[in-house]
Amino acid sequence: MTLAQLISDSRPIAVSFEFSPPKTAEAEASLWNAIRRLEPLAPGFVSVTYGAGGSTRERTHATVKRIVEETSLKPAAHLTCVGAPRGEIDDIVRGYWDAGIRHIVALRGDMPNMEGPYRPHADGYKSTPDLIAGIRKIAPFDISVSFYPERHPDSPSHGHDIDLLRKKMDAGATRALGQFCFDDDATARFRDDAAAAGVAIPIIPGIMPTTAFRGVERMAARCGASIPAWLARAYDGLDEDVESRRIVAAAVLADQVQALRARGFEQFHFYTLNQANLTYAACRILGIRPKDLS
Repeated sequence: MTLAQLISDSRPIAVSFEFSPPKTAEAEASLWNAIRRLEPLAPGFVSVTYGAGGSTRERTHATVKRIVEETSLKPAAHLTCVGAPRGEIDDIVRGYWDAGIRHIVALRGDMPNMEGPYRPHADGYKSTPDLIAGIRKIAPFDISVSFYPERHPDSPSHGHDIDLLRKKMDAGATRALGQFCFDDDATARFRDDAAAAGVAIPIIPGIMPTTAFRGVERMAARCGASIPAWLARAYDGLDEDVESRRIVAAAVLADQVQALRARGFEQFHFYTLNQANLTYAACRILGIRPKDLS
């Protein structure tokens, strides 16, 4: 599929965007600039992340509540089951429902400060399927979950990841959002293997902008995503050249949505890093036009 064919493709397409809660006043201004720029694209939903060990809980809640109150967007709040008793998690879930949030991204989560292997709280939810079942008992949320095309770092095998996703679906998950991955064949293979195993919920690739390439390398090392040699070469020598990195990142993003569209994907989840330009450009390439919000 060429770029011209992609732009001319009239098949329906759906997108969603991920943001992170801001830590400073400057970061908050940047976040809301990104939200306002992307809002007219009318994504299916926007998700707001949750730090390791629940470290951004209050900021996540404040951000999704403001999105509900001040925009036309439908926010999804990330929620992890690590580091908190079941009753505390249940109170958070009820608080989201009372604030008008109807969508949760349910995740196992990482230990506080990313220290050591995962250990469930003695009085908490033991796993993501357990958390999903608990959320379902409280209110009829839309529930998204994660998948790792190249295998979760703590997983013993690809088959284990597929089986876990099926358990998440059986517990009530409604879609699976992909960890970012630059191997499009791996993403397509995960989708096909999941379908063969009886997973019937949408499998949605996660798209990561690569402008801040060194940061992407660090994230990839933590989550088990591979960095292809060609991508590293594309950024070689550009550490101090922001404008060139932006041009390279735009080309990489356009190439990836082309490749995934050609493999039959019709939904995409963009990790915006609280910046709008690359995500906005990719959506225009996919044929998504802004709507008048007046």
